[in-house]
Amino acid sequence: MTEGTTSAAAEPGDTLTRLEQEGEIAADYLEGLLDIADLDGDIDMDVEADRAAVSIISEGAGGDLQKLVGRDGEVLEALQELTRLAVHRETGDRSRLMLDIAGFRARKRTELAELGAKAANEVKSTGEPVKMDPMTPFERKVVHDAVAAAGLRSESEGEEPQRFVVVLPA
Repeated sequence: MTEGTTSAAAEPGDTLTRLEQEGEIAADYLEGLLDIADLDGDIDMDVEADRAAVSIISEGAGGDLQKLVGRDGEVLEALQELTRLAVHRETGDRSRLMLDIAGFRARKRTELAELGAKAANEVKSTGEPVKMDPMTPFERKVVHDAVAAAGLRSESEGEEPQRFVVVLPA
């Protein structure tokens, strides 16, 4: 290999280091954003399910951070994309980073897992498929995981932004 070339196969330690670097870049970007917006919040970084996870948390009630969540998480989704772009600009690699603000995404994940389990139970009792309301990719993923955990299968149908989950009988 010539100097400056890397191996095509990434070592597990290399992946962790890369994801930690993504988290640090994202944290720096978000710190700047919080400063500009004059909002208080602490940044928490982690690596979950082979992706960087960054959370903005508040020591108090976190009311100011709700502005960064927006209606139904719309602002959060936009900030996540901007943060991913900031990471891409620094690293040259596409990021799958997940952003949470004031625990919104964690609460949403719990609600969606319960919704997916409820739909799975309905399909088990009726034997009929259940079509759910349109969801974001994040929301569909959580529902698919909950349905799989219940021993059933599910599929996504439709076109964005009206893409939805269908829970199917076994």
